[in-house]
Formats: sequence, structure tokens, C-alpha cells
Amino acid sequence: MNPAWKETTVDGPRTRRWSLDARQCPELAAYHIAWLGIDVVHAPYNRVRLAPSGSFFLACLEGEGRMLLEGRWERVTAGSLCLAPPRVLNAFHAVPGKRWMFGWVRYEEATWVRPLVGAGSPLRLKQGAEELGRVLAGLRAEWEGERDAAFVRHWLSLVHGFASRLARPWRSGTRVGALWETVARDLTHDWKLSTLASACSLSAEHLRRICRRELGRTPMEHVTYMRIQRAQELLESTGEKLDAIAPRVGYRSAIVFSRAFFRCVGMTPSQYRARREESPAIR
Repeated sequence: MNPAWKETTVDGPRTRRWSLDARQCPELAAYHIAWLGIDVVHAPYNRVRLAPSGSFFLACLEGEGRMLLEGRWERVTAGSLCLAPPRVLNAFHAVPGKRWMFGWVRYEEATWVRPLVGAGSPLRLKQGAEELGRVLAGLRAEWEGERDAAFVRHWLSLVHGFASRLARPWRSGTRVGALWETVARDLTHDWKLSTLASACSLSAEHLRRICRRELGRTPMEHVTYMRIQRAQELLESTGEKLDAIAPRVGYRSAIVFSRAFFRCVGMTPSQYRARREESPAIR
């Protein structure tokens, strides 16, 4: 792993946070939510989570910040909603001189549970942030006010419902949705942009535009994402060597596979497997 990366929690004197975790509110566990909140932050606010054990949602409500998304630092502005799968390097920070307000939800998902953010999920959306922010604000108002158990459950149901919908943008039966189902069934195929476009009867440019809009990735970046998601499952559930896993997820060699895995996850496959064995419940 890059030695520069380490678990980090920095707030700074001007940061204001509201959060709720499963110890305070046991009802969160019914939805596999570990923690959620609304933060208003300023530099030097910084978070790095090397291998969080659950899906993560960040809804930018005001201002701007930076978030590491699949190995690239991205500018996150009001109206953007970012998603991250479990057990992948998570990092975000405030920009000096910029106020940043965002709502967030972090899940707790065991390795045998199908995560909310998975191989078919987007990296980034241009809609949904305002809605998720509203329901988080509603939950906060109820928690800080009457704290009626029935209303708390209602707001939590809405939070989870919105998160579930946002994590699954491709509806079954659509041409592009069918494409990704086909890719998932055959990750070993030598997919190229032209073959992806042909498989769903779209031009390459049209498919690229749809994927950038709906997933925040290019079509080929999404193929890589799906392959790495499957590789994580194999690393967690089998003792297979990298030379055996690489061709099962579409890579011609363990070296090429390891490079792609490192870019997406933030650590090598061997480090990932060792970390899971040492601490299977890392949050």
C-alpha cells in the first residue's frame, strides 16, 4: 500500500458535525447502517478510511470539497452525490478557504452480505443529493426534538430507501441495464468500447455519454470496476493465488491485475487479503 495512506480523522476548530451511530440509535442496525450525519466543514477537515466495511454515500449540499473516487481526486460541488463500495480506500477533505456542507451515510456490511453499493452502482450522480439531504435533516430534527420511535423509524426507512434507489440506477429491461448484466456474466471477455456499444445497439459515443451521466465513469472504467468488485469477492472467499484469480476476472496476468486493483482499491490484492484476514470487521 502507498505508505502515504493511513487512517486519518481531522476535524479542525471550525468544523460542525451532527452524527448518529448504532450505539445511540439501535434502529440503525435494522438497515445495516453503522453511522450517518450532516457535516459543515472547513480545512483542515480530512478523512481517510483504508478499508471501510460498508457502502458509503456522500451528498454535497453546499460549497465544495474533494473526494477520492476510484483512485482519482474529484471536485465535489453542491448537488453531487458520490458513492463508494465497501472495502475500498475512502478519502475526502475540505478545500482551504471553502465551506463544505454534506450529508453522509456509512453502512456496516459483512463480507457474506451483498453490499448496497456494488458492481452495478454509479460512482457519482448529479441527482439525489438534495433528497438524501432532506431526509437526513428530517431525521436530525426528530432526533433532536420529540425523538418519537415511530417517527425515527420512518425517517430511517426513507434514508435507506433513497440510498437503495441511488445505488441501483440501471433498471432491468433497459438496453444499457442488459449490457451490464451480460458483462457481469462474462468478465473474462475482451471487452472494448466498440463491442460494448454493439452489444446494446448504441453508438460508442452515445454509450459513453450515458455512462458518464449515469455512472460517473466511462464504459471501460465501469468494466474495470466490475472486474475489481468480483476480484474482491474471490480474495475474500477463496484461497486462490493471484495467477488464478486474474484470468477469472479478465486480466491476462497477475501483474496487470494487481496494477488495476491497486488503482481502484488503494492497496495490492495481497495486502487486501492480508488486511481482511487480520481484521475482518474493519470499519
